[in-house]
Amino acid sequence: MSSSMQDLIPQLNLESKFGALFIGVTIAAIRIETQRTFYKLVVIGLWILNALHLALIIHCVYYYLVNNYGNIGALTEIVWSFKLQIIIDVVLIYGVHIMYTYRIWIVSRGRSRALPITVVIIIVLVSGPAVVAAWSIYQCHSFTDLIRTEWSTFMAFGMIAFVDVVIASSLCYLLATSHMGFSR
Repeated sequence: MSSSMQDLIPQLNLESKFGALFIGVTIAAIRIETQRTFYKLVVIGLWILNALHLALIIHCVYYYLVNNYGNIGALTEIVWSFKLQIIIDVVLIYGVHIMYTYRIWIVSRGRSRALPITVVIIIVLVSGPAVVAAWSIYQCHSFTDLIRTEWSTFMAFGMIAFVDVVIASSLCYLLATSHMGFSR
């Protein structure tokens, strides 16, 4: 780098900042050791469900594109892996929602529990359309039958998106109103 370029970059002393960051991360890692095992188990469970979901997608694609290549009649039938992947998808989505709700519960410690309880109630109420959509899709035998279940699918996706917005806005509110010791 040329000397004129080095003159433009201010000389920063970051040693104390990185040292404080390292100490803070070390203390936090030691302090949350009890929750760490729980999160590891949940993440492993979600990974397993996600791997199963991927295997079902691969089977569905293989069934239509390799096993039944050129068989137009097979394209009208819904393979079992397509139906099962919808159920696994609903379980994955609500597993993630529950984990974020638990995070809201932890962040709101020392405050009113109205916000996390409201989020839990919304998640429980919204689980109805997702279960109905998964059940109605599982009852279908051909892709033309899926036209009858359009409403439940759209409602489930809309409700899941609504829960995502509620969770994200709740976390943003809690983090914005938390007293971290920084001046504004």
